Amino acid sequence: MLEITTDPAHGGRWTSLRSAGREWLWHRPAPERNMAAPGDVFVDAGGLEECVPTVRGLPDHGDVWSRPWTRTGDTERVQGESFTLARTVRTTTDGAQADYTLTAQPGFRFIWAAHALLDLSAGATLHMPSGAATRLFPEAAPLLDDTWPTGAPWITGPWPAPHGLPLHRLGPDDGTAVGAVVDSPLCCVHDDRDRLALELRADGAPVSTALWRNLTGYPQPHPYRSTGVEPMLGRVFDLADAGPDDAACVPASGEIRWRLALTATCRCPSPPTQKEHRSWT
Repeated sequence: MLEITTDPAHGGRWTSLRSAGREWLWHRPAPERNMAAPGDVFVDAGGLEECVPTVRGLPDHGDVWSRPWTRTGDTERVQGESFTLARTVRTTTDGAQADYTLTAQPGFRFIWAAHALLDLSAGATLHMPSGAATRLFPEAAPLLDDTWPTGAPWITGPWPAPHGLPLHRLGPDDGTAVGAVVDSPLCCVHDDRDRLALELRADGAPVSTALWRNLTGYPQPHPYRSTGVEPMLGRVFDLADAGPDDAACVPASGEIRWRLALTATCRCPSPPTQKEHRSWT
């Protein structure tokens, strides 16, 4: 079982994600986080932040992380500038799940990410389908042998090492920071004997897993280490960069729903058949 603690008064942030004997969420001292107001530059205190309708771009890390949420029973709700987001968190027999409903005008496009910063060792590994399309963003350019195409918002390669950059291994601090979005609804984290699987389920919306692999490369001039494993609706960090199939869109009903399932057990599936030409790494 997984235990989740949230802070509705301060942006609905998840402050704890705990399995037996382990806290999975990373934190850093940031007392200014509790005083944040809409329009402020993002304050990184760790935990898990609800980022919607964008992650990068404007508003920074979205519109709701700095707004108070209300709680009725087991449902928490926040009113954004152009939408309402509701979240219901429950324990399950093998972990926990969070069910979401976003209400807005039909046609409203958005990115959502469960911006989870995990407390992981240098030996931790991330497991997603080998060959899954992986978008690298421009901060990766100095780490690649390839020349970054002029003006390209991202380049694509196969997981786990797009363009030769091994994203599935964390390793020691090396002064780098890389963002990526992997075309997979499931990521299984292995850290020594501990496991955490995060899986996103949504009908009619693009699902992926965003990564923030910060090995003391950000922010300057005082960088720190942080690892984001972020189930995402959409395929880009910045809604302004989203193509026709890169963002979620509210249907004619005015509501869109999705579910984030988390387990403290390995969810790496058995290798696919030869016909599928894919394996899990």
